[in-house]
Amino acid sequence: MTKQLELPLGEVLSLVPPSLTPTFSTFADNIKLPVHRWFRYSAGFSAQWVETVIAKAKELGNVTVLDPFAGAGTTLLAAEKMGVECYGVEAHPFMVRIARAKLLYRTDPDAYLEHIRKITKCAENLHGCVDDYPTLIRECFSASSLECLDRLRQAWERLADNSSPSQLAWLTLVGILRQVSHVGTAPWQYILPSQKKKSTLEPIPAFQLMAETIATDMLLMRKIPTSQAILIQSDARTCAGIPDDFANWVITSPPYANNYDYADATRLEMCFLGEIKGWGDLQSAVRQYLIRSCSQHVTKKNVNFDEVIAAPELRPIQSGIIEVCSRLSQERLLHGGKKNYHLMIACYFLDIARVWIALRRVCQHPSTVCFVIGDSAPYGVYVPVIEWMGILAQSAGFESFEFDKNRDRNVKWKNRKHRVPLCEGCLWVRG
Repeated sequence: MTKQLELPLGEVLSLVPPSLTPTFSTFADNIKLPVHRWFRYSAGFSAQWVETVIAKAKELGNVTVLDPFAGAGTTLLAAEKMGVECYGVEAHPFMVRIARAKLLYRTDPDAYLEHIRKITKCAENLHGCVDDYPTLIRECFSASSLECLDRLRQAWERLADNSSPSQLAWLTLVGILRQVSHVGTAPWQYILPSQKKKSTLEPIPAFQLMAETIATDMLLMRKIPTSQAILIQSDARTCAGIPDDFANWVITSPPYANNYDYADATRLEMCFLGEIKGWGDLQSAVRQYLIRSCSQHVTKKNVNFDEVIAAPELRPIQSGIIEVCSRLSQERLLHGGKKNYHLMIACYFLDIARVWIALRRVCQHPSTVCFVIGDSAPYGVYVPVIEWMGILAQSAGFESFEFDKNRDRNVKWKNRKHRVPLCEGCLWVRG
């Protein structure tokens, strides 16, 4: 019989040592960790913090973990390392492919390196062509670098066989693109062609160095007994594919309601691979699948505000969200961009409400949910994200919530668009 987690919420919160909380919400620590460092996804959070949460949870009994916003696979990799059963859900098609490749770290490193050697050798005999690439790609790479990258891409395509070494070789190529680019590719994933880097790597040395890093990490991880995580390309608003009553722990970081375009985060890589031609293709290729946390998701043509705000899922916060959205609707008229933040906020919380309903189905009774999250103030209008999330969780059937603040945000006013203090931390939900 499975031992259930019966601790009060306050004791659950105390499981995480305070010394670890300053870095839990950043991916920065992960760039030094085996496997996690294969692809930098700045929207992620600390793998070591996840491992600590799982380790403490295991002291209480059996642990089954779910990450409904799996991203680059941080929670899944941590769960595998800790030897616990884990499901992940991710809607971004490109990030699914990234995470699935990272989860192949058990592949024989010799077989992987042999595939890399074949690609490098094949590329030597190919002619690179830069003319067919979108303008963005030709702006981000010198002609010589792009010609070399194109030869590597062609070689990978010729040798692609859907094997684990082949999928890891794809990730190797994807992983060097920002290292080779001479323009600003930004730690926060956006592309800045007007900015130039002081130094870059040449494609072939970068490809070989990344391959050596991946092979080394594969050897390191071989020594660690692991479980097998399962990643499903699905929607957190339904958690389709996740069994009922599966998880007693949910550890994740959902999209923030701060207008960051998660679809745009992989535009460079997707453009290079020919999956999109440019920014305009992101709506059909990616955005349509994601939580609506960006004004690019919502227009008056595709969103009926009155219908959204009247949705029964929003009833617990309806008066508050109507007031905030009304202020945003008026405020937008005072700004040049006239961004549809009122539509974004309404749609965001409808989506989040549906996430909580889906989590109630797939979570055990009791269970503990941790959302790494921050509040928001588009156009300087404060949105009580944390409070509303907790209320929606209770409405979905969870019992209680508590917020553990990690850090203040938006307190260094230089170049900020508004002066509303914000914060970030863990929303712990119990029930």
